[in-house]
Amino acid sequence: MESFQLKFLKYVIDHRILRFGDFVLKSGRKSPYFFNAGLFDTGEKLSFLADSYAEMVMYSDLQFDVIFGPAYKGIPLASATASALARNHRIDKPFCFNRKEEKAHGEGGNLVGADLSGKVLITDDVITAGTAIREASEIIKNNGAILSGVLLAMDRQEKSPSGLSTVQQIQEDFNVPVLSVITLEDIIKFLIAANDSDLRKHLKNVQDYREQYGA
Repeated sequence: MESFQLKFLKYVIDHRILRFGDFVLKSGRKSPYFFNAGLFDTGEKLSFLADSYAEMVMYSDLQFDVIFGPAYKGIPLASATASALARNHRIDKPFCFNRKEEKAHGEGGNLVGADLSGKVLITDDVITAGTAIREASEIIKNNGAILSGVLLAMDRQEKSPSGLSTVQQIQEDFNVPVLSVITLEDIIKFLIAANDSDLRKHLKNVQDYREQYGA
């Protein structure tokens, strides 16, 4: 695990963005942990998330021309990540996002920001069913651009009915990398190494969950 990933894990636990206990997911599945990306809800927290995204981009060495944020969750992620790349790494990338409904006046169209062209990196927080990514890929394709990768905060690494995780399915279907700042495997490694008994007590439940549902 890289230092920025370890820092990210500590941060999301300290700020209760990642919590351990008994949770019921939207799917109805019971989970021993819950990652609530909606709690990146202040300027400082969003800035930290964007810094982590920028670190992941640098670590992966992914090549892209523009950052695209699918409405609505991806919009602040795209702009903040572009800002973090410029501020921290002197890499100045354009960004754009889509509107849910096409605007008939003013700018017009359903895209805002830079031209959606060349190689495109999609920003999102987590992937559940992958619907937003598939819709975004259609927008990219319809504008004559090419999807080059997807950037996430976390990959739960859970298998779907196909036997693959949603992230693995996206990678297979579009032949692009899906980059995640942290994964379920990283969480388990963190718990194994933790000195805090309040954290370590959750290790077995998380490991059992991975054994049952992991891809």
